[in-house]
Amino acid sequence: MNELSPQRKRIILATCCMSLLIVSMDATIVNVALPSIRRSFHADAADLQWVIDIYTLVLATLLMLSGALADRLGRRRVFQVGLTIFALGSLLCSIAPSVGVLIGARFVQAIGGSMLNPVAMSIITQVFTDSKERAKAVGMWGAVVGISMAIGPIVGGWLVDTVGWRSVFWINLPICAAAIILTAIFVPESKSTTLRTLDPVGQAAFAIFMAGAVFGLIEGPRNGWDTATPVTAFTIAVIGFAVFLWYEHRVAHPFIDLRFFRSVPFASATAIAVCAFSSYGAFLFMMSIYMQNQRGWSAIQAGMMYLPIAVAALVLSPLSGRLVGRFGTRPSLLCSSALMTLGAVGLLLIKDDSPVWQLLITFFAFGAGFGMVNAPITTSAVGGMPRDRAGAASAVASTSRQLGVSIGVALCGAVAGRAVAGHGEFADYARPLWWVTLALAIGIGLIGLASTTGWAQRTRESIGHLLAEPAGRPMVAAGAGGAGDD
Repeated sequence: MNELSPQRKRIILATCCMSLLIVSMDATIVNVALPSIRRSFHADAADLQWVIDIYTLVLATLLMLSGALADRLGRRRVFQVGLTIFALGSLLCSIAPSVGVLIGARFVQAIGGSMLNPVAMSIITQVFTDSKERAKAVGMWGAVVGISMAIGPIVGGWLVDTVGWRSVFWINLPICAAAIILTAIFVPESKSTTLRTLDPVGQAAFAIFMAGAVFGLIEGPRNGWDTATPVTAFTIAVIGFAVFLWYEHRVAHPFIDLRFFRSVPFASATAIAVCAFSSYGAFLFMMSIYMQNQRGWSAIQAGMMYLPIAVAALVLSPLSGRLVGRFGTRPSLLCSSALMTLGAVGLLLIKDDSPVWQLLITFFAFGAGFGMVNAPITTSAVGGMPRDRAGAASAVASTSRQLGVSIGVALCGAVAGRAVAGHGEFADYARPLWWVTLALAIGIGLIGLASTTGWAQRTRESIGHLLAEPAGRPMVAAGAGGAGDD
């Protein structure tokens, strides 16, 4: 790749950040719009859960595949295709005549979304070759996450109140159009010199496992836990997971190299990502319903209540990164656990008529804890991995984040279904979910402690030689019984 001018690099970075902006905003905007969507379609709790979960499930399933396709077919090409599909999905969402069509359109939107952020990051790493330039670019990338969290709920609330919930999808269209044009003009095409082998069987088995588990959790309350629908779904999930484990141990180039998980820090990063994002997904979903349905607030008032989360994340995310760089992952993980635990206790104390100041403190504590968890997750996932495996390790961590959101939203109906459905007092029926959130927050701290012991660090060092071997090689000796592929 020829050396690009500084101005062109800035335009490329801005173009890539556009994709991050729309994908990141989409989560908070759609959550704020859920009560309006329910009224528009007379949707039940499970329908609302699927509006969120179909998106995160497809993202979790396709993130790694999209990255591999971009390496093979060209990053610019796949990025443009992703923007086009995301725009098409957004348009279909905005004109959906029923909640079923809306869920289908969200499926389309997620296919495009899976081609955006991981591919955009690959473009950035190819364009910004100098380490200092790259660090600044990645810092800007991270700042966009905070900006999107700050403006997403406010913009979404304003649009819902003034134009209607369909407009929250319209906002994606001009951004996608601008990004497609700028990509065509300024982004150079690039491919990987080392192509990742695709693993359709492993990917399909993993998708079946995730879809079956989430489907069972969402449909169980609607159909009854002892009926054929959830029982069949959970059975399919178990079979899918078993096939996934069996196949990935034997294929030469697996979808997820299971040897990665012999590194305790890597396995811990995956578990912490699921815990943190399950809590966050449940929090966003439930509190949007609480504020608009239970408290009777407008969408923009509900959106403004999320500002403490955005401020906390914007301030503490870079601070957490600096702490990780200087002291390792333990301080950030313990702080994250403590703050999210405080937030979960605040949620347990919330009543149907709690004062606004109590909600603001709870939201800030929860957002601060969540803001501190991302840097140690990424560092634990990729730290100590061979350079050619760092991308795969980071992709597994990203998949775990999306899987966590899916589980968190699914748990809302499974554990607090009467609160979501609006039967009786919200606070009382939501309390079991907040106990689960409290357990997950404490779990982040306990896992963080275990993952930073000397023993854990030795497990990470011990798998280095395994990752130099073909992934499908039979694992015979105790020392070779490998694990994780980062």
